[in-house]
Amino acid sequence: MTIKIRKGYNLPIAGAVESAQPARSVPARVVAISPDDYPGFEPKADVQPGDVVERGGILLHSKRFPSVALVSPVSGTVRAVVRGERRKILRVEVEAGNGAARRFARPARGNVAGLRHLLATSGILAMMRQRPYDIIPDPEADVRDIFVSALATAPLAVAVDTPDAEAVRLAGAAVEALSLLTKGKVYICHGAGTPFPAIGCAEMVAVDGPHPAGNVGVQIAGIRPINKGETVWTLSWDVLLRLGYLLEKSEIDSSVSVAITGPEVTRPEVVVTTAGALIEPLLGGMLADDGRNKRIISGNVLTGIAVGMGPDAFLRAPYNQITVIAEGDDVDEFMGWASMSPSKMSVGRSFPLSGLRKLFRPDARLNGGRRSMIMSGEYDRMMPMDILPEYLVKAIMARDIEKMEQLGIYEVAPEDFALAEYADTSKLPLQKIVREGLDYLRKELE
Repeated sequence: MTIKIRKGYNLPIAGAVESAQPARSVPARVVAISPDDYPGFEPKADVQPGDVVERGGILLHSKRFPSVALVSPVSGTVRAVVRGERRKILRVEVEAGNGAARRFARPARGNVAGLRHLLATSGILAMMRQRPYDIIPDPEADVRDIFVSALATAPLAVAVDTPDAEAVRLAGAAVEALSLLTKGKVYICHGAGTPFPAIGCAEMVAVDGPHPAGNVGVQIAGIRPINKGETVWTLSWDVLLRLGYLLEKSEIDSSVSVAITGPEVTRPEVVVTTAGALIEPLLGGMLADDGRNKRIISGNVLTGIAVGMGPDAFLRAPYNQITVIAEGDDVDEFMGWASMSPSKMSVGRSFPLSGLRKLFRPDARLNGGRRSMIMSGEYDRMMPMDILPEYLVKAIMARDIEKMEQLGIYEVAPEDFALAEYADTSKLPLQKIVREGLDYLRKELE
């Protein structure tokens, strides 16, 4: 099966990685797990400062689904359980040390209950998402289909290579296990230009087109859209391989390949480290010495989280990219945001040289002020989904549940609106609006 995506846009940003092969390894001294990275996870701490944990040992579990856990990426000692307002858990920090990994009991072949328990207690389930609502999955859910995205189209993301024999083996074991959890199919969506072998019993889907073709929501919309009352699970290619590793080795693999990208990086490259590692050691000597204030983003420029530097800046899930751009608060520019400088990046053709294929060095400025929604069709040009995004956003802001359902709220996630948020003339925080709408809908209907 092949899907052709025609709507969307690839941001022409400088600072891409030339080779996907890891250039160096950076051992993590301290790691942190942030429950905010896992929507729908209501954390309860299982550890206290000073506790010794194994790699794979439980740090937090969900109040809503007690079997679903977040686990330690390293063996070591719990350094801190950092809390914010109203004692909300912001992160659990673990100092790496010597120690064995936790061994998980592999369920017997065909044991669905045992497999669900393994996914939940190993932290793999928390890395997956459930639609509707884009939250961590209910371990006992009746799953219609499972979708795996092996396509990375986000700005400066490193493309998924053709898997080698080991990756095919691990992915095949994972697909065989996942197929027991759904009455439907396991779909693996990959780039149309990337040769992918058949993986177990999975349905292979080639996807061609600009970003957001790599978003699993777009892939679901092109294959089999979600209706009210249906539940699907989604996961990325690297999580699929982690599941295969767990099934084969009976322990978790917490190593990650992180792409260090962006126009403020002197030599973009891929480094190998541990999930949740400190940001500062990963960027040592890699930032441009141009005197500009820099925004360090864990993730890509559309959906990532600004983390900064220092002892409280950690790699955030999904742990595979860091982007560094200029902050823009130290720029003294003639006419400010209204400038027609050819260095401006835009989805339109209003700026000089905008039609040329050149790479830009954008900063984090808003370039204009927030205003009332302008119904200009901008969202629709950026979203290759069969919904009316502008009307859906209005329904969410009005908290009109009936309209939200009619306009496709069950199909979307905040990331599906990220590109539209970038192009939005109104400067609305669309991802925040959609996240709040999904949380409101779940609270009212469950």
